[in-house]
Amino acid sequence: MSPLIAIAITTGILSAVWGWIAVAFGLISWVGFLGCTSYFASSGGYKALLQTIFCNTSGMLWALLLIHGDSLWGAGVAGYVMTGVVATLMCVQAKQQWLGYIPGTFAGCCATFGAAGEWRLILPSLIIGALFGYLMKASGLWLSHKTQKADAAPAAIDPA
Repeated sequence: MSPLIAIAITTGILSAVWGWIAVAFGLISWVGFLGCTSYFASSGGYKALLQTIFCNTSGMLWALLLIHGDSLWGAGVAGYVMTGVVATLMCVQAKQQWLGYIPGTFAGCCATFGAAGEWRLILPSLIIGALFGYLMKASGLWLSHKTQKADAAPAAIDPA
């Protein structure tokens, strides 16, 4: 089986499982899918999973700064200026290796704005979503490898 089809199958199965887990535990399913998507868009592997989680979390923290910071700088023009400053800093932080995945940072930030800053739900949803993304890809590659081995094995000859 091709890696694409195998990953599609495992992604479908694990997406259904994630949807159930999110509802069962009161998490935000679409935020988890952003964590999953962040992982899928990364370079892949265990280190990329950690980097995805760190960057998603960092983006969440930047968004919380903007959400709660307007009490310091007020609404209006100052809020837009701070949005620009924070967006700049979200990119600059990529100089640090573990925070070097800018799309993951912006995904975490967007998830936080979209979920009204409910970080107690956002954080576990992003982290579990990223873990599911890792599992979707890893299990799909495993399935592809196993089925290709089976396809390559010589057919058994019936001695009868």
